[in-house]
Amino acid sequence: MQNPRIAVVGAGIGGLATAAALARAGLRCDVFDRRDRPGRLSGMGLGIQLSPNGVRALRDLGAVPRRGAVVRPDAVELRRWRDNALLGRAPLDDAETRYGAPYWTLTRADLSGALLAAVDGAGLHLGRRCIGASVGRGGVRLRFADGGEHVADLVIGADGVHSALRAALGEDGGLGPRYSGHVAYRAVVPAAELPSHLVHPHRVRVWLGPGRHCVSYPVRGGEQVNIVATAPSPSPALHPENLIMGYAEWCGSVRAVLSAAAGRGRVWPLWSGAPVPRRHRGGLVLLGDAAHPALPWMAQGASQALEDAVTLGRCLSGDDRAPLERYETLRGARAARLAAAIRTATDEHHLPDGLRQRRRDRRLSTPPDRDWLYGYDATAGVTS
Repeated sequence: MQNPRIAVVGAGIGGLATAAALARAGLRCDVFDRRDRPGRLSGMGLGIQLSPNGVRALRDLGAVPRRGAVVRPDAVELRRWRDNALLGRAPLDDAETRYGAPYWTLTRADLSGALLAAVDGAGLHLGRRCIGASVGRGGVRLRFADGGEHVADLVIGADGVHSALRAALGEDGGLGPRYSGHVAYRAVVPAAELPSHLVHPHRVRVWLGPGRHCVSYPVRGGEQVNIVATAPSPSPALHPENLIMGYAEWCGSVRAVLSAAAGRGRVWPLWSGAPVPRRHRGGLVLLGDAAHPALPWMAQGASQALEDAVTLGRCLSGDDRAPLERYETLRGARAARLAAAIRTATDEHHLPDGLRQRRRDRRLSTPPDRDWLYGYDATAGVTS
């Protein structure tokens, strides 16, 4: 189709990456987002991890974070909740050599800024909350909360875990996410306010304990530290003080991290769901959390959205007669394998002290195989 009308719903990481991928392919699109100001697209400046597969995809899009924005941690450390004992260490300083791309930590604002700079020719329409879509012979008709409509030949749903477009895939695609029973407190603190051993060297640190875990890693060139603490909760709403109190018996390092984070962040409910059975119908296709909502235990949300965007852009720019089918084939198996790994992590991250926990700790002394995850090339197998 010559000069197709393309609309992207959602200007988060997946949506902006898709716009950048389309621009690289010489295709123009309109991007619609419910947020009303560009500054609100940045995710409040919270941190994010990009494993080598995500960095490789970002490079393919030509997106370059600003100077000093990223940190290259030298390892991921897994530690025990009560005594801070080192359970396992996965080195990252050889990631560029081993996987062809480094492991980065940065803020969502810096990642969004890099993607916005890479978007060329996309029309950004803010304050437009999409509430649904219908697929017909004349294209895909989007409906917005303000009563407006927009018709496109191709609509790419990148509108997140609570996607308004998922139901338009049909009966087999209308599987919404569910509350996981976990919440996460997220905050960013100045590195200067933490003990030096929790700042240098630059590492991703994960403390595992009964029912919950805590994560810290540097962002903004090491000037700040991103902190995430999870907790079980019967309700998606949990007061931050109550969440932090649940770590009162944890080691001094975790208490120091959470003491610095107190009052600086907020609690977020965590949602999960199986990847949708089908990613497209007619001219409507989903990617990112709209297609495969997942818990963040393996820090793959952003990287998988970037992989989706690169793959879809390559499929659309090639000579494949069925590019959306090709995209679904390439991404479906990947999403299913990752979903299985996350289910395992959901159980093993939060084991109570006991025999299973001790067996897990012994396994963690050997770094897990991440070659299948970090070594993935989103352009592989795409017709071009």
